[in-house]
Amino acid sequence: MFYETRRNDHGLPHDPFKAIVAPRPIGWISTRSRSGAVNLAPYSFFNAIADHPKLVMFSSSGMKDTASFAIESGEFVANLATGALARAVVRSSAPAPRGTSEFSIAGLTEAPCRLVAAPRVGEAPAALECKVTEWFQPKGADGRASENVMVIGEVVGIHIDESILTNGMIDMGLAAPLSRLGYLDYAVTEAVFQLDRPRRADGGDI
Repeated sequence: MFYETRRNDHGLPHDPFKAIVAPRPIGWISTRSRSGAVNLAPYSFFNAIADHPKLVMFSSSGMKDTASFAIESGEFVANLATGALARAVVRSSAPAPRGTSEFSIAGLTEAPCRLVAAPRVGEAPAALECKVTEWFQPKGADGRASENVMVIGEVVGIHIDESILTNGMIDMGLAAPLSRLGYLDYAVTEAVFQLDRPRRADGGDI
């Protein structure tokens, strides 16, 4: 089958777009507003975009609390969502009134950060402290700005629980990161394998 996204005439019960762009890491973003209100919410439009400097992004469907708090404070934290915390991740997406802490809703601990004022999720085995570098509304092919708000931050500090380390490396089997699939589907990383990069131009040595 084929369909044009402008017409969205796929004839399926649900739009399959996000089920194709999968799995997606979950940016479990915590923020603190200038007035001190704390927010925590999961974002599946999230990823690392650079290594030098270390940059991550999340994209919010509209100017929600997470985006507005990050922009006004200039800071946010990306907490590692895991299989063990899946229900807490989903609970933190509750449509709570502005200023309500989703940490309380999800039964999570506000742990202090070192370089930013926003708290991190104490139960998360890793967290990235971030300083906002820019934000904007991405444009479509017609040049019009989308309703989404993309926030980019430089990672200035990293927390790692040593319980997920094996031989000095993060063990994905222990961390069991949670990913977003399509619809209401999630996945946990369990099967992990390694492949060396090809050294020959024809790629024939793997």
